[in-house]
Amino acid sequence: METTWPVLTVLTFLPLVGVVFLLLIRGDEEVVVRNARNVALWVSGFTLLLALALLWNFDPNYDGYQFVDRGDWLADEGIGYMMGVDGISMPFVVLSAFLTPLAILASWHSVKHRVREYMMAFLVLETLMIGTFSALDLVVFYLFFEAVLIPMFIIIGIWGGARRVYSAFKFFLYTLAGSVLMLVAILAMYNMAGTTNIPQLTNFAFDPSVQFWLFLAFFASFAVKMPMWPVHTWLPDAHVEAPTAGSMILAGVLLKMGGYGFLRFSLPMFPDASISFAPLIFVLSIIAIIYTSLVALAQQDMKKLIAYSSVAHMGFVTVGIFSFNAQGVAGAMFQMISHGLISAALFFGVGVVYDRLHTRDIDAYGGVADAMPRYAVFFMIMMLGSVGLPGTTGFVGEFLVMVGAWQANIVVAIFTATGVILGATYMLWLYRRVVFGRAEKDEILALEPLDRREIFIFLPLTILVIWYGIFPGGIFDLMDVSIASILDQIEPVYLDALNTAQSAVTTIGE
Repeated sequence: METTWPVLTVLTFLPLVGVVFLLLIRGDEEVVVRNARNVALWVSGFTLLLALALLWNFDPNYDGYQFVDRGDWLADEGIGYMMGVDGISMPFVVLSAFLTPLAILASWHSVKHRVREYMMAFLVLETLMIGTFSALDLVVFYLFFEAVLIPMFIIIGIWGGARRVYSAFKFFLYTLAGSVLMLVAILAMYNMAGTTNIPQLTNFAFDPSVQFWLFLAFFASFAVKMPMWPVHTWLPDAHVEAPTAGSMILAGVLLKMGGYGFLRFSLPMFPDASISFAPLIFVLSIIAIIYTSLVALAQQDMKKLIAYSSVAHMGFVTVGIFSFNAQGVAGAMFQMISHGLISAALFFGVGVVYDRLHTRDIDAYGGVADAMPRYAVFFMIMMLGSVGLPGTTGFVGEFLVMVGAWQANIVVAIFTATGVILGATYMLWLYRRVVFGRAEKDEILALEPLDRREIFIFLPLTILVIWYGIFPGGIFDLMDVSIASILDQIEPVYLDALNTAQSAVTTIGE
């Protein structure tokens, strides 16, 4: 479904218009700071409105890409600029546009130096995030996918904590190293298929023996990005040192690029390899769910605890994706969207109290509810959403993942379910020590309540977590057709593998 007006290109690059305006700001430091904040907020707000308009006109019943933009870029060589969205990418485009203005608002007072450059970095990051989820050419996708590292590297390295340089380089090198292998795989796919067009590559039958190596190359990139155990160690350091808004975007959007990559590339393009590697991915996912949950229990830093919980929640996502059934894949998609909202709110919640006390040590708190009752309510809702309480988005995603896992492998489903129990343990432990109890410390009693800006950030996140927890149909309607299309491509291969395995078991039994 091509459009005469390049709406996706406009949506993708609109934040860069804000960057140009930021470069043109003149005046003393106070004027530059005030105008930089306003320009970034207004431009990201307009980007969100355009993304919502795109969502309003999106046809969930159409099996294919919509709002397709094309450009003649190395067309004779089979490489071209092509943008489009379907039911898999549309939710992430809207999520990126939704979280960016909230992240800018979260930085309104906490970032005090080089404010113009900070806002420029976030607007560039927004363009790259939307471009990653909209690209329909492998080369264009790779450019956006890798370029995301640059503004996030700058955000952590300049405006982060005491160990910001170490954490920024660790984040950059980990994610770049995995993606180099994906670049090699893209070159190999181009030589075999003669194109880097994603819809064409999806329908290209790669030889099963070649799929093995291509899958591994893409897996190296997506596993680090999610991140999966054991390549997850960059994430806690990056979160702890990143500014609050950086953590919101890192957990809310960037971690979803790995799961998106599995759904967009690994399953439809390498179905034989995906089925072969599914047992290994189940094992890695279960280790991530159990191990990182136990590590989260031992943390004293609030941010680090929530960072480890993100690794555990991404373990649910990979279990759902590689269950190869509608419930598992839909649950994985929903879990990614839910985690994007909840984790952004949780990291913002940590930033709210950090801006007041300048510490994330759990022992430094206690009785926060006495001084900040509204904060206690918002943080409680997000905490309960993280543990998967019915009535929140967290429950819908985790429940469907476990249903899908049960159909694929009962043992995997049982081990996956332990993550729900462990998640409730560390999140309730965090909430009790920070929010409940008697406020006996003078600095706790002196905490200022939430201001209007902070309530404005919490409120839409809370409404969405509850609304889609009770009425999840709106999200499922958006992506059901696209999920069915992916499963239609992998189902014949999956059934052949099952029949082969059953025949082998029968032969052994005889």
